[in-house]
Amino acid sequence: MDQSTAIEALAALAQPTRLKVFRRLLRAYPDQLAAGAVARICKVPHNTMSTHLAVLTRSSLIAVRREGRTAYYRADLEGFRLLVRFLMRDCCNGRAEICAPLLAELACCVPARKREKADA
Repeated sequence: MDQSTAIEALAALAQPTRLKVFRRLLRAYPDQLAAGAVARICKVPHNTMSTHLAVLTRSSLIAVRREGRTAYYRADLEGFRLLVRFLMRDCCNGRAEICAPLLAELACCVPARKREKADA
């Protein structure tokens, strides 16, 4: 991910409704939510939500699948991973002890078997 793309993604998340939508879609992953359901959950008018969803889609943080007139949205984990990786790229300048606390917090995402091996 380049700087321009990262800035676009961060700007997309810098708005409260879009951040709420993105976090909700992350919780639902790998499931998808219809645009109308997202609007209802966030208590936002459909036309306003449509704009927010378009911004998040352009920033590669969510993906859309159309089925007839209905649009279904899901978190784009690859886009999210690229953003986190971009942010972490220069994190510790090769000093693992600096990143260790952050990585330990992220261990919730590691499957239990892998965590057990890492703890051993």
